[in-house]
Amino acid sequence: MPVSFHFPAKTNLRDRTRLKSFIPAIFKREGRKLQELSIIFCSDEELLQINRDFLRHDYYTDIITFNLGAEADTDINAEIYISTDRVRENALQFQQSFTHEIHRVIFHGILHLCGYKDKSKADISLMRKKEEEYLSRYFS
Repeated sequence: MPVSFHFPAKTNLRDRTRLKSFIPAIFKREGRKLQELSIIFCSDEELLQINRDFLRHDYYTDIITFNLGAEADTDINAEIYISTDRVRENALQFQQSFTHEIHRVIFHGILHLCGYKDKSKADISLMRKKEEEYLSRYFS
């Protein structure tokens, strides 16, 4: 299976088998081929250190995505790091369940790997639309 989950931080992620088979379908719909994807769940402090060490950013974030292949390559080999602390806080702030928010963040990282950005208002709007599309597909 090209998708693996790693849980150094306590994470309540249900139905992992279903998610592992849904993720490659996202890449396929977006015209990419998934070779390998590791999703690592960690704490705020761990992700902050990764943000500092690799991106030279000194702030908390919910997700960092690393494409380990060539930028123009359609075959994806990547790692996604997710702060479960930040996801829990965001779920409360946006009045969503942890389950909904963790899936939104996972899909967000996948969309970055498929070439979607979130810097401009237009990019953010498209990213949110795509997140909602895949959340709807997954939870329907």
